[in-house]
Amino acid sequence: MITGKTILVTGGTGSFGKTFTKTLLEEYDVGKIIIYSRDEYKQFVMQKDLESKYGKNKTSKLRFFIGDVRDKDRLYRALKGVDYVVHAAAMKQVPACEYNPFEAIKTNIHGAQNVIDAALDKDVKKVVALSTDKAVNPINLYGGTKLVSDKLFISAGAYSGDNGTIFSVVRYGNVAGSRGSVIPFFKSLLDKGATELPVTDIRMTRFWITLQEGVALVLKALNESKGGETYISKIPSFKVSDLAKAMGGEKTSINEVGIREGEKLDEVMITKDDSRSTYEYEKHYIIYPQFDWWKSKRHFTEGGERIADGFEYNSGTNTDWLSVEDLRHRIKDMF
Repeated sequence: MITGKTILVTGGTGSFGKTFTKTLLEEYDVGKIIIYSRDEYKQFVMQKDLESKYGKNKTSKLRFFIGDVRDKDRLYRALKGVDYVVHAAAMKQVPACEYNPFEAIKTNIHGAQNVIDAALDKDVKKVVALSTDKAVNPINLYGGTKLVSDKLFISAGAYSGDNGTIFSVVRYGNVAGSRGSVIPFFKSLLDKGATELPVTDIRMTRFWITLQEGVALVLKALNESKGGETYISKIPSFKVSDLAKAMGGEKTSINEVGIREGEKLDEVMITKDDSRSTYEYEKHYIIYPQFDWWKSKRHFTEGGERIADGFEYNSGTNTDWLSVEDLRHRIKDMF
């Protein structure tokens, strides 16, 4: 489906964008990949790294486009001739969003609307927007802005018409090993000789997903979405305290430092209220929208089965868990 097509990735120099770009270069014969982001140095480093890994011939289809999702005019220029957009740009750090709320709103909400408007007006075929578990029952500004962003992308289909741009959302939690996540934080402490790892609450649980699994879900959405879906992978849970044990070993102790403002004990991907419109597939769930414009025969993906009312996809009540040994093996493969 994406063979020979032009794909633009907003926030393309981030952890997801780098892995997504590598996957496209290695496994797909796309026409052009446009990395849209605002940091020219990160673009320079990414370009050199990819040229070193794949050679200039293979990376000749890459384009590095300086721009900000806040700038609608720049987006209009960047989206000329683009077939597919993956929207990964966002302010993601919870403390930064709390301290700079207006900036978070400009990027995560106004930026999302700019991407939607530009995609509609430039006849982009599909847009897949990256979400987060923090958008579900949000208790911090980051989650609140991403909830609004999700709603904007899901509702954007009302403006597309029968043959216009198709919008969908992909939701997953903290990506294992990504920049700013707990694994590199623990590793940096251990590399400095730490014998104690801080855990905010001993009861805390999280979902485990790798960057490659996140990329696979986005590719699935690009391939099969019909408009308005929220895709969620079936993934295991783990205890953060078990992660500390797996990384630190027997000689490292755990220091419970207290839960931070805006932090949850468990993460939720699907709420009980969402269960009424959620279908289960072999390796993922899809939450379908409840709008008059959304027609089930046109938009529904076959092969799913509606989940029971009251189901909640919660990292604390998940049926699939990673043990300390499981975590140790997975972390070993990352470094």
